[in-house]
Amino acid sequence: MAAKIKTGDRVVVLSGRDRGRQGDVTKVSPQDNRAVVSGINVARRHTRPTPQEPGGIVDKELSIHISNLALVDPKDGKPTRVGFQTLDDGRKVRVARRSGEIIDT
Repeated sequence: MAAKIKTGDRVVVLSGRDRGRQGDVTKVSPQDNRAVVSGINVARRHTRPTPQEPGGIVDKELSIHISNLALVDPKDGKPTRVGFQTLDDGRKVRVARRSGEIIDT
């Protein structure tokens, strides 16, 4: 199955404490159906000092389930579902269901 959300996409959170916030996807884990979004689901971790890094309290972005994310429509900036279309040249591209706009370039 093709991925509906990819690294670099702009997404909006649909549920949870960060509902309504937007961010860019930095990492996708398709086998776990999870993604890491910048500025979303941030936890504070107390880390021990290592030779490479000083210790202290570090903000860490945790993954969020893909079902709680929706792609932002490139036309109007609202959440949209993702569909697929095959173009005349044979390429399979993602399409915003809300506006019909092609997402992949």
